Amino acid sequence: MSRHLRSSLFSYGIVVPLTIVLAFPFFWMAVTSFKRQDQIFDPKRTWSFDPTFDGWKFLFQQTKYLTWIGNTALVGGIVVAITLVLAVPAGYALARLAGRVGQSMGVAIFLTYLVPPTLLFLPLSRVITKLGLQDSLWSLVVVYPSFTVPFSIWLLMGFFKSIPVELEDAARIDGCSRLQALLRVVFPISLPGVLTVVIFTFSLVVNEYIYAITFISSSAHRTVSAGVPTDLIRGDLFNWPSIMAAILIPSIPLALVYNAFLNRFIAGFTGGAFR
Repeated sequence: MSRHLRSSLFSYGIVVPLTIVLAFPFFWMAVTSFKRQDQIFDPKRTWSFDPTFDGWKFLFQQTKYLTWIGNTALVGGIVVAITLVLAVPAGYALARLAGRVGQSMGVAIFLTYLVPPTLLFLPLSRVITKLGLQDSLWSLVVVYPSFTVPFSIWLLMGFFKSIPVELEDAARIDGCSRLQALLRVVFPISLPGVLTVVIFTFSLVVNEYIYAITFISSSAHRTVSAGVPTDLIRGDLFNWPSIMAAILIPSIPLALVYNAFLNRFIAGFTGGAFR
């Protein structure tokens, strides 16, 4: 057996089982979403499949699922914009700040991201009350940057540090100001890092649950992460077909985006690793 064949068999031996394991949750969600409720709770019929659209009809006709999707997209888009506006210049400034001061400030900002949401809940709830944003999507817009901005700054710091300062110096010699050098030279090179921030921030917004369930009380203002467990779980009855359909719909686009931009996503996370 040739060395190339052994290498290929070894690679496929690892990749194929891993692919099956990672794809199985999507497969199980899709199959369960087309099952009847009584079939799910019958152990003897776990592996049988009699497709029906009852779960999907309940999701779209008797819940505000489309409203939750719209709310999630709206909050996600605004939070991503706020995060980029704050994190890009802050990350660039800290990356170019010489000495231990910049490094220490970057670490301090990252440590704020590690603070558990349960500890920030009380002070943030006071802020939301003072602003009069209870049961409003704007409460999430105010709160979410508190954990998306710190990590994004830390991530962009590492990426900006990997960009040679000489490129900016050359641009400034050619007549560009520091802002023009940032927009025309640094920013185009840093697109993988910026894209990583966008994907990471939007994923956090979609998956966040604690603040979404606490600050929003009405079903019409909920996001997907809070609306699904509150409206599709009635007492001790779990509407699994509708729950699986509700989870599957946003999971597929996110998975496709991650797959489409995987190389840029990895480059964004490892941009400053070899500085």
